[in-house]
Parts: sequence; structure tokens; C-alpha cells
Amino acid sequence: MNKEQLYNFKEAMIYSHKLAQISKALWKSVEKDWQNWIKDYGLNINEHHILWIAYHLEGASISDIAKFGVMHVSTAFNFSKKLEEQGYLTFSKKEDDKRNTYICLTPKGEELFLQTLSTYDTSQFSIYTASQPIKDLYGRFPEFPDLMFIIRNLYGEDFMSIFNKLEDKFEAEMNAASEDEPELAGTHS
Repeated sequence: MNKEQLYNFKEAMIYSHKLAQISKALWKSVEKDWQNWIKDYGLNINEHHILWIAYHLEGASISDIAKFGVMHVSTAFNFSKKLEEQGYLTFSKKEDDKRNTYICLTPKGEELFLQTLSTYDTSQFSIYTASQPIKDLYGRFPEFPDLMFIIRNLYGEDFMSIFNKLEDKFEAEMNAASEDEPELAGTHS
């Protein structure tokens, strides 16, 4: 290994390790907060995430759920099946696409999902409260262009397209809800 290769190796190793440590620390906090948020509903994170994606995609395939939920297809299917057994989702096939299984929220599933949103409490999310000083100082939360570029390279344009679609839809819904009921706009406490 020449000097340049050694430098590139060290740089890659340090970068990878740093990103892994940061990601793990952030996820641990998000995971704990998310679990605490939904524990009273008898859901786990995968189930809540599936409800969330199904709500916004309105007829997502199991493949879509797996891809956007960043989970294995069998995980997406098994947790979706559990939600179906509880009456929160229905499974179907499309006439023009018999290969894929699609899920759709039932009224009971939509009600449960919206109920979880109504109990979101910003003070109970450590990532939010830890980011608040940055917002107070700069007038905005941290932005993610570099990370989004990495995610685009990891998961592709389809993932980013779904991500952007869901984020835009969610933001529009939250803006509409804040006009009607400030409680649903994330100000619940």
C-alpha cells in the first residue's frame, strides 16, 4: 500500500466510523422516543411506520413499504399481516399486477394512525429538543442536503421520489391541520 492508498484507507475508515457512530447515536434516541410515543397504542416502530407509509401512499405495495420503510420485504409483509389481523389494513391484488400485494388502511387503521399523530408531544422527543437551540440561533433546524445526497446514492431515485412525495404531502397536511386544529400541528404538550 503506497502513501496515497494508506491516506485514502485511513480517511475512509475514519469517515465510515464517524458516520456509523453518529447514525447509531441518533437512531438510538429516535428509536427510544418513537417507542415511548406509540407504546400506549400496542404498536411497535415497524407497525407504526407501515401505518404511516400506507396512510400517505394510499395503496402501497409490500415492496414499496419495504423499500421506503428500509426493511426487508418479509419484515414488511409479516408486520403488515399482523396489522391486517388487528383490522388496521387490508391486502389486495390489482387486476393489472398480480405479482405484488398491496395494502390499504382500513377506517380503523386510519383512525389509529391519526390518533397517534394527535398525541405527538415535542417535549418528549429528544432529537427535537436537542435541535431547538440551533433553530433558536439560526432560525431553522439543521438541514440535510449532504445526507440526502448520500441516501440518494444508497437507495436510488425511486426512494427519493417517494421520500419527497411523502414529505410534501405530510407538510401540506400538517399546514392544513394547523389552520383547523393547532393541536395536530405538533404543538401538543
